[in-house]
Amino acid sequence: MKVKLKFFPLVFISLLIVNGCGSIGGGGDAATSGSSSQTTGWGYNNPDNGGFEVLPDYSEQPGPGLVAIEGGTYTMGQTEQDVTYDWNNIPRRVTVASFYMDQTEVRNVDYREYLHWIRRVFIDYPEVYRNAVPDSLVWRSALAFNEPYVEYYFRHPAYNEYPVVGVNWLQANDYCIWRTDRVNEMRLIEEGILDMDPNQIGRENFNTGAYLAGQYEGLVRENLPSLDPNQETRRVTMADGILLPKYRLPTEAEWEYAAVALIGNTYDERVYERRLYPWDGHNVRNSVGKDRGVMMANFKRGRGDYMGTAGDLNDNGAITVPVSSFWPNDFGLYCMAGNVNEWVLDVYRPSSFEDVSDFRPFRGNVFETTVTNEDGSVAAKDSLGRLKTRPITDEEAAGRKNYQKADYINYKDGDLNSRVDYDNQEASKGMASTGEMYSQKEGDMSSLVTDKVRVYKGGSWKDRVYWLNPATRRFMDQEEATDDIGFRCAMIMVGSPSGR
Repeated sequence: MKVKLKFFPLVFISLLIVNGCGSIGGGGDAATSGSSSQTTGWGYNNPDNGGFEVLPDYSEQPGPGLVAIEGGTYTMGQTEQDVTYDWNNIPRRVTVASFYMDQTEVRNVDYREYLHWIRRVFIDYPEVYRNAVPDSLVWRSALAFNEPYVEYYFRHPAYNEYPVVGVNWLQANDYCIWRTDRVNEMRLIEEGILDMDPNQIGRENFNTGAYLAGQYEGLVRENLPSLDPNQETRRVTMADGILLPKYRLPTEAEWEYAAVALIGNTYDERVYERRLYPWDGHNVRNSVGKDRGVMMANFKRGRGDYMGTAGDLNDNGAITVPVSSFWPNDFGLYCMAGNVNEWVLDVYRPSSFEDVSDFRPFRGNVFETTVTNEDGSVAAKDSLGRLKTRPITDEEAAGRKNYQKADYINYKDGDLNSRVDYDNQEASKGMASTGEMYSQKEGDMSSLVTDKVRVYKGGSWKDRVYWLNPATRRFMDQEEATDDIGFRCAMIMVGSPSGR
């Protein structure tokens, strides 16, 4: 049930005041559910005392396509022999907060909807559309006849339900931004705040940040009634509980936690079997009932064997398969092993197990702030209709205890800058990170690990079973794409999953 301030009639407010619930000294419950402040005693939602509005109740609703992932502690990292000898994922105990995650990988039809919107809205900026189009040439192989996939895989309706591939990490992040805005725009339309506007062009398109900053008006049907005696109506704010948080890529820890899904493998907080895959057991075939012996995922079984033998094709996937294929794991997520690998948010570092926090671990923080004018007001939005942001400066970070600079991608990661005590500002002054692991000066050999390589997880239709283990990890440049990497979105869960 959606309970929002806009439905608080003044008659009801008056009844509260008469009964002593909305006035000073009227008592009340907790600050979030009562009708008066525990701090001042002033009544909430009372136009007679200034009209400070508080949502009386909030029941979170996940965005379209998302399922709830209840957080907790788990052992992140390697669960079987490290056959590649990378030693890049040593087990460590971490805690992941509750969040939401797409039930399936993003489909071709989802991504085509995105491209259709971009081409329609940014008609004067064709490069925006070109930059978003997946690279269908990823299907080409020098010694294979894959040209039909180049032509048909993304566009043909037969592949609507198949995972989009050929999308690089940057494109996946742009899709998340677009999805956030379309979902929030629809929520305002459903609440009767805005009317549908199919004629948005260029920078005058709905963007969540621009709307909250007062830089997008749209076709207003009816703004919320205001309890402030100085105004009759007002725009929606984040405090109204209507707008959702941002869609984004999951972090590596979130993705791995969601794939392992120990929620179905514990008893009284005791994990009775450490999973090797997103399902019970140590094999890749179904062990239950009439489906006994059927493959649990879409992967390469051996040299030259991508789908099984005719008459009993088993996983039935020469390449990818529809995103809802096989069986969901205990969180209700499909294809967390096989089908396509999936981009996650993190920058890759082989020593992540030594570096990251044990609460919501993540490497890739570059702290930013909204660009403002000299008078402190929010600067005008950019040509895409989004608010402008910038990394914080050293001066802005000075004196803080939780961070001392904007960019922490290279913090204690083993490169030259990290060999000096990064917390000792004087010792490290002038030693800018190269962004390349172990590179010390021009001409030195460096690895492929840079600030632009991102982690991907999960195994794919063309991978052997080893890569189906959620703990395994690989990396690729954020501007590259392949025929076996897709993605799914995530979103923070505000509040507690149990309401406690």
